[in-house]
Amino acid sequence: QVQPVESGGGSVQAGGSLRVSCVASRDSYRNYCMGWFRQAPGKEREKVASIYSGGSSTYYADSVKGRFTISQDNAKNTLYLQMNSLKPEDTAMYYCATWTAVVCSLDKVPKADSPDFGSWGQGTQVTVSS
Repeated sequence: QVQPVESGGGSVQAGGSLRVSCVASRDSYRNYCMGWFRQAPGKEREKVASIYSGGSSTYYADSVKGRFTISQDNAKNTLYLQMNSLKPEDTAMYYCATWTAVVCSLDKVPKADSPDFGSWGQGTQVTVSS
């Protein structure tokens, strides 16, 4: 599979906003979920938000609900994550990925070594200072 390409990370003060983007290829004959994940130094990768490529259903981790918004531009094969009211604990490398599932909720994300999971991009760093 073609590796997703993330961009748009940077440094911002607490309370600020950033938007990260991801260009990912899709197989038009399969139902695709797309999502954002993040990993802080010394911590496991965390699921952040997900969306169904064929519709508008979105899912969020409790830690970002009400502050982050996931969206997509299918014409551009691009996934976005708008991050508002950023906190220092949001500091992490942010990754996007695609996968196949009946429901795109975060609790249904297959393991990364599953044939239903796509590939990771190189990530984009988000740093929030207090």
